[in-house]
Amino acid sequence: MRKLSEALYFTTITLWVGGMWAIGYLAAPVLFASLGDRQLAGMVAGKLFAWVGWVGLGSAAYLLIFLIARRGGQIFKSAVFWLVLLMALMLAASQFGIQPLMAQLKADALPREVMESVLRDRFAAWHGISSILYLVQSLLGLWLVVWANRGLK
Repeated sequence: MRKLSEALYFTTITLWVGGMWAIGYLAAPVLFASLGDRQLAGMVAGKLFAWVGWVGLGSAAYLLIFLIARRGGQIFKSAVFWLVLLMALMLAASQFGIQPLMAQLKADALPREVMESVLRDRFAAWHGISSILYLVQSLLGLWLVVWANRGLK
């Protein structure tokens, strides 16, 4: 059973971090470059980011449970634990704070598109904050991949 939980640990890290990089730095740019309609590209990219966000929350939950079960009382000395927790908190802030706020700005702009409304500047600011948060999470994810073995010690 120990080998299975360790394999799931590495698979979960791969799924979460790989998904973040695949969506954020491959799929989304291709959507904007390939589709003629920026609004459609943004809508599809938004759905992909939401999907990878839910995968990330589930992954973080498993990883935290795994690490706590594995390390017990020594968990607070684990850099991997702190990386996963920080990534999870940033993801939760994005998923439950920033993304709903951006969706509300889009709804408030109707019948116009948000980028053609008076809410453009607010939306652009929150989009920028979201992008920076995603970049930081992505870099922490790389760090997590490199240090994944430390979570087993």
